[in-house]
Amino acid sequence: MIIPAFNEAGSIERVIDDIPKHLVREILVVNNDSNDGTEKIAAKAGATVLRESRKGYGYSCLKGIEYAKSKSNGEYPDIVVFLDGDYSDYPEQLGKLVEPILKDDYDLVIGSRALGNRGKGSMLPQAVLGNALATALIKWLYGVSFTDLGPFRAIKFHRLLQLDMQDKTFGWTVEMQVKAAKNGLRCYEVPVNYRKRIGISKITGTFSGTVKAGYKILWTIFKYWLI
Repeated sequence: MIIPAFNEAGSIERVIDDIPKHLVREILVVNNDSNDGTEKIAAKAGATVLRESRKGYGYSCLKGIEYAKSKSNGEYPDIVVFLDGDYSDYPEQLGKLVEPILKDDYDLVIGSRALGNRGKGSMLPQAVLGNALATALIKWLYGVSFTDLGPFRAIKFHRLLQLDMQDKTFGWTVEMQVKAAKNGLRCYEVPVNYRKRIGISKITGTFSGTVKAGYKILWTIFKYWLI
């Protein structure tokens, strides 16, 4: 499991504690240049902690992938799960994401907040509208239906490597989904619950973050359609 984390000292321990330990081989927290106690708290809670000084969600995810690739062949993960460190997702729902993959029915499973129960204030209006627009474009351009670009997701590790992920910042999740569509991966969504995060969102919590994320998501969708 890979958990990107930037200044999540108030939430990271709760995230790690709620992960069903019998379903994971290793919990990897990638400290994305935090200036609080995120790293120390995560390590104390039992996670393996890596440092990524270049700020960006994608940078953290790529750091985690490189770590997994550095394992000997016998220790390669079969499935990689991505989970945010802000406690907005429900880690205890991990089994819902990995079960369809363990049955070998699917390659990529997205935890859809649109299909699950969202707590009051958990997603700002701009995030809801942005997800709706992005998933509509993906269906129109790529012919694959999604309802969300949710960060809680599971994917077969060898399929993840085939996607050759590149995005360093806001376009990470949508890049994975459009590449999966283009490469014929078997994609599925399961409903997951979502609550108001601990702390302030680094993306939709600011006007500039919202604009940058929206632009990057749309640019990524059209970029890979044209390639």
